[in-house]
Amino acid sequence: MTTDATRSGPPGPERTEQLPHTRRLLGLVALTCLLACVLALSVSFGTNPLPLRDVWRNVFRPDGSEAASIVWTLRVPRTLVGIVAGIAFGVAGALIQAITRNPLADPGILGVNAGAGFAITIGVGLFGVSGVTGYVWFSFLGAVLATAAVYAIGSAGRGAASPVTLVLAGVALAAVLTAFSTFVMLMDEETFRAFRNWGLGSLARTSIADTLSVLPFVVVGLVIACCLGGALNAVALGDDQAASLGASVTRTRIAGIAAVTLLAGGATALTGGIAFIGLMVPHVVRWFTGPDQRWIIAYTVLASPTVVLVADVTGRLVARPGEIEAGVLTALIGGPVLIALVRRRKAAGL
Repeated sequence: MTTDATRSGPPGPERTEQLPHTRRLLGLVALTCLLACVLALSVSFGTNPLPLRDVWRNVFRPDGSEAASIVWTLRVPRTLVGIVAGIAFGVAGALIQAITRNPLADPGILGVNAGAGFAITIGVGLFGVSGVTGYVWFSFLGAVLATAAVYAIGSAGRGAASPVTLVLAGVALAAVLTAFSTFVMLMDEETFRAFRNWGLGSLARTSIADTLSVLPFVVVGLVIACCLGGALNAVALGDDQAASLGASVTRTRIAGIAAVTLLAGGATALTGGIAFIGLMVPHVVRWFTGPDQRWIIAYTVLASPTVVLVADVTGRLVARPGEIEAGVLTALIGGPVLIALVRRRKAAGL
């Protein structure tokens, strides 16, 4: 005797593929709602306590009052910086992890952040640049030169650059550039003071105009990253397997590194670097999305700014009337998370 259950049989491949896809879509919706809530918190709370009614009235209809000045010169700009920098550092980390096939990598592993920081140190010390509009071009120049140097070193000898040689070259170059940056700062007190204030990973010292000047570079880098999703899935299988699937490994790596340069260079110019976002968020996201780089990038775009803004709001509230920089709190969060990631063998692979 047959029943409806026996007639229906086991779920087909379409149904088994649809369920994870549906869960991923629900996850994106949940992350979107969470990011919206964090955005509201970032605008609502700060070191200067204001009634929520006054805050949101001045968000939509500024009246020239002190509350309007606080909202539009402090809270809204730093919220935008948190969104842009969070997305940039997070997606850059996801790309680096895919390109190097190293799930514990971040933009610093290829020397991008160190190159940008070194160039900004030279700009401040030798040319007297100040502000994001001055930093950004030095940041991009340093990031591009450092990335090119890493790729040239990694490609030296026979064959194309491999993930291992890129990582080794990046770590070595980052150490050298960081040492030179420290030397320049110690030789000049003014440079040290300017670089110290910029390098803490703060969202508070950037205007809307500064953010908009960096935004086009971040958008271009993000578009490149989204277009590389399918190719990065092939590269994650290994160079030979990727080539057999029709993916150009060299072209994918070059495009990915270009995107990382745009993303990390722009975000570094804005905030001076926010630790662990590029490492922590893509790795945690992978627990929920699986190895598909397209979903990893999509989740990272929403999760990274959420983490940055949560850290920023927490830093404003726990240290009133002062504040703790967002970069300090992300490092405090990222340290234990990194230990957990290293200890989870199953989560350590791409």
